[in-house]
Amino acid sequence: MEQDTSKKYTYWQWRTIVCLMIGYALFYFVRKNLSMAIPAMEAQLGISKVQLGIFMTLNGIIYGTSRFVNGYLVDRFSRRKIMSLGLLLSVIVNLVIAFSPQMNGVMHLLDTEGKATLGLVYLIGGLWLVNGYLQGMGVPPCVSLLSHWIRPKELPTKQAIWNTSHSIGAGLVVLLCGFLLKSFGYSAWNLCFIVPAAIALIGVPVIFFGIKDDPVEVGLPPVEKMDATGPVEEEKPMSKELHAKIIRAMVFRNPVLWVIALANFCMNVIRGTILDWGGTFLVQDKGFDISTAGTVIGSCELVGGILGMIVSGWVTDRFFAHKAHRTCLVCMVLTTVSFAFFWGSTGLVSTIVFLILSAFFIYGPQALYGTCASMQSTKYAAGTGNGIIGILGYLSTFVSGIWFGHIASSAFGWERVYIFTIAFGVLGSLIIALIWKQPADGYEKVNRIIAEHSDLQ
Repeated sequence: MEQDTSKKYTYWQWRTIVCLMIGYALFYFVRKNLSMAIPAMEAQLGISKVQLGIFMTLNGIIYGTSRFVNGYLVDRFSRRKIMSLGLLLSVIVNLVIAFSPQMNGVMHLLDTEGKATLGLVYLIGGLWLVNGYLQGMGVPPCVSLLSHWIRPKELPTKQAIWNTSHSIGAGLVVLLCGFLLKSFGYSAWNLCFIVPAAIALIGVPVIFFGIKDDPVEVGLPPVEKMDATGPVEEEKPMSKELHAKIIRAMVFRNPVLWVIALANFCMNVIRGTILDWGGTFLVQDKGFDISTAGTVIGSCELVGGILGMIVSGWVTDRFFAHKAHRTCLVCMVLTTVSFAFFWGSTGLVSTIVFLILSAFFIYGPQALYGTCASMQSTKYAAGTGNGIIGILGYLSTFVSGIWFGHIASSAFGWERVYIFTIAFGVLGSLIIALIWKQPADGYEKVNRIIAEHSDLQ
């Protein structure tokens, strides 16, 4: 019987991981497509870098807010339903953006030269804000589901495997959009929204029908009791009062979580610079053509990102005793050094190598900060904990979006952007170093809270 339970658990665990990887990779198809469409939209519609930077900044703020709101919701409601609905609605929004210039007959969206009026700028910008909220319905269900299906001691490695979906999705959509723009020209910028949206639609049934919210739904014990010997006591439903106390203690009053959130802010400045502006500064500053730039950014995701996530998870469990925050510090230092070499590089090969190395190391913290939040807040508040780091993380778009877009358009150009990116790498390293001695997770603390308030169960 125990062997059958173990086999069943393994099957459902990996089924959940694979379905989440497919589903979340397809979220990126209708999110990171804009970064490759930017040069074409700038050339074809006359939308400036500052305007596009505002789009990305406000989108990031809405996205971070959505991650917090939905983080709270997924700790209480069906995770698979929230995630599948978010992807479906994001597909619809992308299609509306693609066909928005065709609404010119109804609204004054294009001038006599076919360039975007403020009406079209506001329409696309508003739709991208809506998309930001819908995208925030993707991560919270994933991290909550993973904390329910994966043992705490296995979470760094297996959540890192899931995290490769970020790079798989972003890398494939960058390569796809680069191919579309090279094949059909900048005038076909709307294909960067239509084609990825059509592909992303596949993920909706995969998420909705392929995943269960909790092991209990398929007759398995809670994940933290899988290794228990003898009969396992059935887990009692937690009262709202006790759950609220756990969220306050493990999230809002947990200084470790706030350090992680601040470090995540700095990490996202670097990541946003590479992914949101990478295609643009490789073309405008490093002299790459758009197709080559797309291939390089795609390689940052598919090569640097995937390997970076998997290696960082393995290193955490193998050498740092599951203490993911220690791996994050090492990676932040190395990504800062790599990006500094990228800034100074002039040769084609060295430029590509150092940018991919920057992505390799930045995707360690990108994968593991969410793991840190899940482990420190525990499965009872993983969604809310990741919501907090999501808000601070995507406030970084004030820096990587509006501010860097303004700097790049000024006399300072991309050189000043590179300098500030490196500065945030140094700052992020110093912040995460503050919790070097912290334990791997918060389960000991949360178990004390549950024991102390047993009358609330």
